Amino acid sequence: MQPPKAKQIPYEHRIHDDVRQDPYDWLKDSDNQEVIDYLEEENKYFKHKLSSLQAQSDQIFEQMVERIPESEEVVPVKRGPYFYYSRLEKEQQYEIYARKRAGRREDLDDAKEEIVLDVNTLSDPNNEEEYLNVTEQRISSDHKLLAYLENRDGTDRYTLFIKNLETGELLEDKIPNVYLFSSIEWSKDGKYIFYITLDDMQRPDKLWRHQLGTSIDTDELLYEEKDSTFTIFMEMTQSGKFISVISGSTMTTEVRLIDTEQPLEAPKLVDARKRGVIYFVEHWENDLIIVTNEDAINFKLLSASLGDFSEKQVLVEHDEKRYIQGVYPFKGVLFVYGRENGMTQIWRLEAGQLELVNWDEDIYTVYIIGDQSYDASEVLIGFYSLITPKTTYALDIGSGKKEVLQVAPVSGDYDKSNYVQKQLWVTAADGVEVPMMMLYHQDALKGGPAPLILEAYGSYGSNSNPFFSPYILPILDQGVVFVTVQIRGGSEMGRTWYEDGKMNKKMNSFTDFIAAADYLIDEGYTTANQLAARGGSAGGLLVGAVANMAGSKFKVIVPEVPFVDVVTTMLDDTLPLTTLEWDEWGNPQNEESYHYMKSYSPYDNVESKDYPHLYVTAGLNDPRVGYFEPAKWVARLREMKTDDNTIVLKTHMGAGHFGASGRINHLKEEAECYAFVLDKILTK
Repeated sequence: MQPPKAKQIPYEHRIHDDVRQDPYDWLKDSDNQEVIDYLEEENKYFKHKLSSLQAQSDQIFEQMVERIPESEEVVPVKRGPYFYYSRLEKEQQYEIYARKRAGRREDLDDAKEEIVLDVNTLSDPNNEEEYLNVTEQRISSDHKLLAYLENRDGTDRYTLFIKNLETGELLEDKIPNVYLFSSIEWSKDGKYIFYITLDDMQRPDKLWRHQLGTSIDTDELLYEEKDSTFTIFMEMTQSGKFISVISGSTMTTEVRLIDTEQPLEAPKLVDARKRGVIYFVEHWENDLIIVTNEDAINFKLLSASLGDFSEKQVLVEHDEKRYIQGVYPFKGVLFVYGRENGMTQIWRLEAGQLELVNWDEDIYTVYIIGDQSYDASEVLIGFYSLITPKTTYALDIGSGKKEVLQVAPVSGDYDKSNYVQKQLWVTAADGVEVPMMMLYHQDALKGGPAPLILEAYGSYGSNSNPFFSPYILPILDQGVVFVTVQIRGGSEMGRTWYEDGKMNKKMNSFTDFIAAADYLIDEGYTTANQLAARGGSAGGLLVGAVANMAGSKFKVIVPEVPFVDVVTTMLDDTLPLTTLEWDEWGNPQNEESYHYMKSYSPYDNVESKDYPHLYVTAGLNDPRVGYFEPAKWVARLREMKTDDNTIVLKTHMGAGHFGASGRINHLKEEAECYAFVLDKILTK
């Protein structure tokens, strides 16, 4: 079967006295049956090319499934009279959310389980193509009602349902068009629920209050964010006293507070927005705790009186070596979350000083588990590394001692001593030292260079943290090395790490990644014939740009839902999320920004030359990266590349940005991807 060839319809983009030819622009019209037919042809070609790898894919999938424990249960978290938790059964796609009524953790074994929500009962087991996602869940303060969000098409538009936990029945209150996360919260009395809806561009922009038992037509609009470069979201303070409503862009925030005990009062503004100032708040005892970057690029902590938010005092001074990202107030003690030395950290505030909570490994991720009671006597902390499964600790607030409550099970034989994790540093093109995390089986590098998969993200300040996945063990056991490079554009090394990888410094992200590839080849860890690159969304932009800039260094590249038509998308403010992104990439209406963005945009820089093998994915309903971006890019690559390497494009015709739903379906897709990659890099 020959690869599909998209037709060309001449089209020109003209701006700043510059012309960009775009003969595949027509692919953006999903209402055009020819577009759907073309995507289906690409899917048929994908299945054809993967059919020869079916045995490898099936084997990898079976090995992944073998690593699924018979049951996975998270450590129960105490909230009020109940301990809440979730579990996954081996053969099931989705979580079961449950609770037990108990006064102490020691009483849980004898307590009766109550099912709060079994997501599997919402799905059709006979429909493998079904998309189902349940995100936020919120329990009312009397523990009688569950509010949750459900989606079946892969967009960001979810439906709010409310379940009576005493009867198991759904209330008639059903609210559509609610944003997918950080968008629902209860009033203290459980009579009202607050929610956030989306505009026509799928931008969360309106905050509403709904009274249970009434028509949504009578719901009151409490706040509308009219600046198209901002979104709104909300979260409950740890104490449950306030709902924090945050208006935010990538570089500015503004917070309003709803008193959960006074749900009919208007939200109260904390501080008016100032461009470049990011702040967020928590409630602790009689104070408001403010985390802010005003005159403190890596953030500092302030406290303010609940009676007058303008009366601020410094609680923790700014430290350029310590990046503060969050606070967790408990009764009598305040914990702080952030980063130092490239790793996540937790500190305890003691006499005005931050005291570090120490760990035994050099590479790790640590975090405070959410939704714990404000008056808890123990703080649950999650810990894992590249070789250590998720471990849940209970930190005694009084003594500070840590106790292991659970180590997540790994089915099959797993001996962490068989695997090696280490941190490496590479010198970037401008002399900056960039950290990398490496994971491999202890025998992988004994015979010389090994097949290697290099991954990164590097945008929006999002961090690539070490985590444990039992599902890559079959790949590691084949001698494949995994490396994650923490390129600029993330914030692994602090807020400046992000600032140095965005806007007119975005090129640093790409050159950091290329420097990492060069280092791994030069130091003998791998060769260009054994090297793969992988990245999703903005990470797809990364590896897409690298395919143009340094494709000869890689045997295969995996751009998943890649943001590859940067200039065109950022010029089109009718597309979802475009206006929100101008502070990340730049606004190409500005001539200088236009030319800088054009210089790296993968679609605009495809050349007549050899390219690596490419495994590309898209989602027809994706509001974050339009399916047409990867579709256009693949079409142009097919037109211009001079090699015989394979390009496949898989488009989810009923899903969005995150691909298949359900654990088993997701593993099948991972197995397909790895079969394609390993087929290319396991042969020297």
